[in-house]
Amino acid sequence: MRHKITTLILAVSVGMVSTVTLAADKVTLQLKWVTQAQFAGYFVAKDKGFYKEEGLDVTIKPGGPDVAPPQVIAGGGADVIIDWMPAALASREKGLALVNIAQPFKRSGMMLTCRKDSGVKTPSDFPGRTLGVWFYGNEYPFLSWMSQLGVPTDGSAQGVTVLKQGFNVDPILQKQADCVSTMTYNEYWQIIDAGLGADELVTFKYEDQGVATLEDGLYVLEDNLKDPAFVDKMARFVRASMKGWAWARENSDAAADIVLENDETGAQTEKHQRRMMGEINKLTAGGGKLVEGDYERTVATLMSGGSDPVISKAPSGAWSHAVWDAAF
Repeated sequence: MRHKITTLILAVSVGMVSTVTLAADKVTLQLKWVTQAQFAGYFVAKDKGFYKEEGLDVTIKPGGPDVAPPQVIAGGGADVIIDWMPAALASREKGLALVNIAQPFKRSGMMLTCRKDSGVKTPSDFPGRTLGVWFYGNEYPFLSWMSQLGVPTDGSAQGVTVLKQGFNVDPILQKQADCVSTMTYNEYWQIIDAGLGADELVTFKYEDQGVATLEDGLYVLEDNLKDPAFVDKMARFVRASMKGWAWARENSDAAADIVLENDETGAQTEKHQRRMMGEINKLTAGGGKLVEGDYERTVATLMSGGSDPVISKAPSGAWSHAVWDAAF
C-alpha cells in the first residue's frame, strides 16, 4: 500500500511539473492602428501557432484614432507596442523610456498625395497650398520635411496651411486640401477607389525625398530589459513574429485572409486587404534587426526642425539588440 501511495504522489507531482512547464507566458501586443494587413505578421504568427510553439499566449489589441500606444504601455496595458520611431523618440524625450527591440518595417510607406489639377508638380510648389497632415505623433516626419525645405507651416503666403487631417481622405476628394497624407498601402488606394485616377494624382514618397523615418517598430519599456526572463520572452515573441512576417510575404493573399478573420469590426474588405498586403510586403522585406544607419537617419531628420525640432538632442539608449541577439 505504501508503495502504491508513493507512486500516486510521484505521478501527481510529475503531472504538476508538466502543467507548469506547459503553461504559456502571456504577452500583450498593442497595435498602432486597427486590425489590417499592416500587422499581418502578428496575426499570422498567432493563427499558424508560431507563438504557441515558442510557449507564448499572445493577446493582440487593436488600436484606433483614440489609442496612443505609448500611453497604453505606460499604463501597464501592454508588454510591447508597435509605433513609429518619431513618436517613440518624442515620448522618450518626454520621460517615457521606450526602447526599440526590433524593426520589422525596413522602409517607410508614407506619402503626400496631391491633386494634379492643384498645380503641384514638385515640392517647390507647396508654398501657398493647403496640405492635410495627420497628428497624434504622425505629424513629426512632415514637420521635419517642411523645415528642411525651408517652408513655414504658419499659413503665410510663403508657407503652407496645415489642415489637421482626420484618418480619411475626404479633404482631397472635396478639394479642401491640395494634398493629403497617405500611406502607400492604405489611403492612396482609398483615393483611387473614390474615383480619382492615378493619372490625376502626384505623389511624393518620403523615402524618395530623403526624409523617411522608421515606422512600425517594436518597443518595450527600458526597465523591463533588465529582467532576463522578460528578454527571453521578448526574444521568443520576436522570433515567432518574424516567422509570421516571412510567411505573409510568401503567402500574401492567405495572410490577408487571416487578417480578415481577425477583424471583429467587419469593416475591412478582401480587395483592400489583399492589395494592402502586397504593398506591406514591400516595406517589410529586409526588415527585422534595427540597422543603426536607419536609426541615425531618422534621428537626423527629427532634429532638423530648426527652432522647433521634434527632439532636441540625440537620444541615448533608444534601441537595443539584446532581444534580437537572444532570438537569433
